[in-house]
Amino acid sequence: MSGDSKKSTSNGWDKEQMDKIDELRKLLGPLPEKLSIYCSNASIARYLRARNWNVKKATKMIKKTLKWRLEYKPEEIRWDEVAREAETGKIYRSNYVDKHGRTVLVMRPRCQNSKSTKSQIRYLVYCMENAIMNLPQNKEEMVWLIDFNGYNLSNFSVTLTRETAHVLQEHYPERLGIAILYNPPKFFEPFWTVVKPFLEPKTAKKVKFVYADDPNTMKIMEDLFDLDQIESAFGGKDTDGFDVNKYAERMREDDKRMPSFWASGNAGNDEAAHQLSLSSGFSFNPTKSESDSDVSDEKMDKSSSHDGEAEERPPDENLPKRNSSSNATTEVK
Repeated sequence: MSGDSKKSTSNGWDKEQMDKIDELRKLLGPLPEKLSIYCSNASIARYLRARNWNVKKATKMIKKTLKWRLEYKPEEIRWDEVAREAETGKIYRSNYVDKHGRTVLVMRPRCQNSKSTKSQIRYLVYCMENAIMNLPQNKEEMVWLIDFNGYNLSNFSVTLTRETAHVLQEHYPERLGIAILYNPPKFFEPFWTVVKPFLEPKTAKKVKFVYADDPNTMKIMEDLFDLDQIESAFGGKDTDGFDVNKYAERMREDDKRMPSFWASGNAGNDEAAHQLSLSSGFSFNPTKSESDSDVSDEKMDKSSSHDGEAEERPPDENLPKRNSSSNATTEVK
């Protein structure tokens, strides 16, 4: 981007970025209010960033998400539907945030208690919706703390990994701030070579390896968290652990807030999003929109060089090594 286009708007986007947000909004066309609430400027900007500000690709991506939300209804999932998946504490929203105020999701792969990919993804989506609802108004990203203590190969599922990556990257773009892999075992390196191709390069760069016996990598934890608040399993001082009964109470209270959170005017939705809405009689047809945009995507990709290309995937030789300089990276963006 060049010249005056880099001048920042009041919302933090420069003029060229704002023009692309407006262009994508026009390509979406009028939407029923139920869908327009998911199309704030901030939401559109996340999809554009995920596609390197390529408007056509981002439009196609967001249309797929709108269709998915219509069919899957993630905002309607409630605790009692997924409580069975949550019993072991394999995923839960912590009662603390990082130093930037971001929501923290704790994950423990060893606590897997289900063989149903469908049920596991349903619970993951519930956790994502809940984490987003609990983000501060000025924050879009969350933190994942993944505890690998006790992890073994029996906990690994290629199918679940692929489905998880698909849902998170396609329908929750730019929601991950950083993922901390805490004490991954040595055999995790070949596992990482399997997982990495499922991830966008930008997402892979947000993954940090931390080892309890490596002071260099532990500094990542110190920079991100107040160690007095986080669990002892992550080097903190909280010894309470996960209590599913207490957690169920928190989630049921959050469930009561979910409808109002996604109501018009909340969840970071701006006036521009509401201008898209029509009467409830409007019918959104994402299938037709996607097929119509495929040809346009190809033409746009060939004729536009300024939209940015996808990053090249980091080579496998960059696999994490214990006590190496690559693991000692403490900068969090």
